[in-house]
Amino acid sequence: MTISPEMRDLAQRLLAYEADADKSSRPMESVTLRTYEKLRQCLVAFAGEAGFQSIAARALMIAQVEVPSLCAVQVTANGTLQRLDDVEPQTKIDKDQSGYQKSGEDPPSEEGTILIACILGLLLIFLGEALTLSLLRNAWPDTTFDNRNSGDGRKA
Repeated sequence: MTISPEMRDLAQRLLAYEADADKSSRPMESVTLRTYEKLRQCLVAFAGEAGFQSIAARALMIAQVEVPSLCAVQVTANGTLQRLDDVEPQTKIDKDQSGYQKSGEDPPSEEGTILIACILGLLLIFLGEALTLSLLRNAWPDTTFDNRNSGDGRKA
Protein backbone atom coordinates (compact mmCIF):
# COMPACT_ATOMS: atom_id res chain seq x y z
CA MET A 1 0.00 0.00 0.00
CA THR A 2 1.36 3.37 -0.98
CA ILE A 3 0.76 6.21 1.42
CA SER A 4 -1.07 8.89 -0.49
CA PRO A 5 -0.04 12.51 -0.12
CA GLU A 6 -3.58 13.26 1.02
CA MET A 7 -3.41 10.74 3.88
CA ARG A 8 0.00 12.06 4.87
CA ASP A 9 -1.41 15.60 4.85
CA LEU A 10 -4.42 14.55 6.93
CA ALA A 11 -2.12 12.78 9.41
CA GLN A 12 0.04 15.91 9.69
CA ARG A 13 -3.09 18.00 10.31
CA LEU A 14 -4.28 15.66 13.09
CA LEU A 15 -0.84 15.61 14.68
CA ALA A 16 -0.57 19.40 14.52
CA TYR A 17 -4.06 19.82 15.92
CA GLU A 18 -3.31 17.42 18.77
CA ALA A 19 -0.01 19.18 19.49
CA ASP A 20 -1.81 22.52 19.80
CA ALA A 21 -4.88 21.25 21.63
CA ASP A 22 -3.32 19.00 24.25
CA LYS A 23 -0.04 20.63 25.32
CA SER A 24 -0.77 20.96 29.02
CA SER A 25 -2.61 17.76 29.93
CA ARG A 26 0.02 15.14 29.11
CA PRO A 27 3.31 16.86 28.34
CA MET A 28 5.43 13.71 28.57
CA GLU A 29 3.53 11.80 25.87
CA SER A 30 4.50 12.33 22.28
CA VAL A 31 2.00 13.98 19.99
CA THR A 32 1.99 10.80 17.90
CA LEU A 33 1.01 8.70 20.89
CA ARG A 34 -1.75 11.13 21.88
CA THR A 35 -3.12 11.15 18.32
CA TYR A 36 -2.89 7.36 18.11
CA GLU A 37 -4.70 6.98 21.45
CA LYS A 38 -7.53 9.23 20.29
CA LEU A 39 -7.91 7.11 17.18
CA ARG A 40 -7.74 3.95 19.28
CA GLN A 41 -10.39 5.07 21.75
CA CYS A 42 -12.73 6.10 18.97
CA LEU A 43 -12.25 2.93 16.94
CA VAL A 44 -12.36 0.53 19.89
CA ALA A 45 -15.81 1.91 20.68
CA PHE A 46 -16.79 1.25 17.06
CA ALA A 47 -15.01 -2.02 16.18
CA GLY A 48 -13.76 -3.42 19.50
CA GLU A 49 -10.20 -4.00 20.66
CA ALA A 50 -9.59 -6.86 18.25
CA GLY A 51 -10.82 -4.81 15.29
CA PHE A 52 -8.61 -1.86 16.13
CA GLN A 53 -5.63 -4.07 16.98
CA SER A 54 -5.92 -5.70 13.55
CA ILE A 55 -5.95 -2.34 11.75
CA ALA A 56 -3.14 -0.92 13.89
CA ALA A 57 -0.91 -3.99 13.46
CA ARG A 58 -1.41 -3.94 9.69
CA ALA A 59 -0.76 -0.18 9.54
CA LEU A 60 2.43 -0.64 11.54
CA MET A 61 3.63 -3.35 9.15
CA ILE A 62 2.97 -1.06 6.18
CA ALA A 63 4.69 1.88 7.89
CA GLN A 64 7.75 -0.24 8.72
CA VAL A 65 8.42 -0.67 5.00
CA GLU A 66 8.78 3.08 4.60
CA VAL A 67 10.33 3.77 8.02
CA PRO A 68 12.38 0.75 9.16
CA SER A 69 13.04 2.29 12.58
CA LEU A 70 9.40 1.52 13.39
CA CYS A 71 10.37 -2.16 13.63
CA ALA A 72 11.05 -1.50 17.32
CA VAL A 73 7.39 -0.52 17.88
CA GLN A 74 4.80 -3.14 18.83
CA VAL A 75 1.01 -3.17 18.95
CA THR A 76 -0.33 -5.00 22.01
CA ALA A 77 -3.40 -7.25 22.07
CA ASN A 78 -5.59 -4.35 23.16
CA GLY A 79 -4.16 -2.06 20.45
CA THR A 80 -1.86 0.13 22.52
CA LEU A 81 1.59 1.01 21.19
CA GLN A 82 4.75 -0.07 22.93
CA ARG A 83 8.27 1.28 22.43
CA LEU A 84 7.29 4.26 20.30
CA ASP A 85 9.49 6.36 22.57
CA ASP A 86 12.48 4.26 21.41
CA VAL A 87 11.91 5.61 17.90
CA GLU A 88 10.46 9.05 18.42
CA PRO A 89 11.72 11.83 20.70
CA GLN A 90 9.13 12.93 23.26
CA THR A 91 10.15 16.34 24.52
CA LYS A 92 13.03 18.72 24.28
CA ILE A 93 14.35 21.13 26.87
CA ASP A 94 15.26 24.61 25.73
CA LYS A 95 16.26 27.75 27.54
CA ASP A 96 14.10 30.79 27.15
CA GLN A 97 15.54 34.29 26.75
CA SER A 98 16.06 34.73 30.49
CA GLY A 99 18.09 31.51 30.73
CA TYR A 100 15.42 29.41 32.45
CA GLN A 101 14.69 25.96 31.13
CA LYS A 102 11.40 25.52 29.37
CA SER A 103 9.92 22.32 28.09
CA GLY A 104 8.67 22.24 24.52
CA GLU A 105 7.44 19.41 22.41
CA ASP A 106 9.29 18.34 19.31
CA PRO A 107 7.33 18.64 16.10
CA PRO A 108 5.62 15.44 14.94
CA SER A 109 8.17 13.02 13.59
CA GLU A 110 8.19 11.46 10.16
CA GLU A 111 7.70 8.08 11.87
CA GLY A 112 4.57 9.31 13.59
CA THR A 113 3.21 10.93 10.45
CA ILE A 114 3.70 7.74 8.44
CA LEU A 115 2.10 5.52 11.11
CA ILE A 116 -0.98 7.74 11.50
CA ALA A 117 -1.27 8.09 7.69
CA CYS A 118 -1.23 4.29 7.33
CA ILE A 119 -4.00 3.91 9.89
CA LEU A 120 -6.06 6.57 8.13
CA GLY A 121 -5.47 4.95 4.75
CA LEU A 122 -6.64 1.56 6.01
CA LEU A 123 -9.70 3.11 7.60
CA LEU A 124 -10.58 4.77 4.31
CA ILE A 125 -10.20 1.44 2.50
CA PHE A 126 -12.12 -0.70 4.99
CA LEU A 127 -14.75 1.72 6.27
CA GLY A 128 -15.16 4.14 3.41
CA GLU A 129 -14.94 7.89 3.40
CA ALA A 130 -18.19 8.75 5.18
CA LEU A 131 -17.65 6.47 8.17
CA THR A 132 -13.96 7.35 8.46
CA LEU A 133 -14.78 11.06 8.52
CA SER A 134 -17.53 10.48 11.05
CA LEU A 135 -15.10 8.68 13.36
CA LEU A 136 -12.52 11.46 12.95
CA ARG A 137 -15.14 14.09 13.74
CA ASN A 138 -16.03 12.19 16.92
CA ALA A 139 -12.38 12.13 18.00
CA TRP A 140 -11.65 15.74 16.97
CA PRO A 141 -15.00 17.57 17.09
CA ASP A 142 -13.45 21.03 16.67
CA THR A 143 -11.64 20.15 13.45
CA THR A 144 -13.02 20.24 9.91
CA PHE A 145 -12.21 17.44 7.51
CA ASP A 146 -14.33 18.34 4.51
CA ASN A 147 -11.67 20.28 2.61
CA ARG A 148 -9.27 17.34 2.13
CA ASN A 149 -9.05 15.17 -0.93
CA SER A 150 -8.85 11.43 -0.22
CA GLY A 151 -6.75 10.64 -3.27
CA ASP A 152 -9.47 9.22 -5.50
CA GLY A 153 -11.16 12.51 -6.30
CA ARG A 154 -13.38 12.44 -3.23
CA LYS A 155 -13.09 14.83 -0.33
CA ALA A 156 -11.87 13.50 3.03
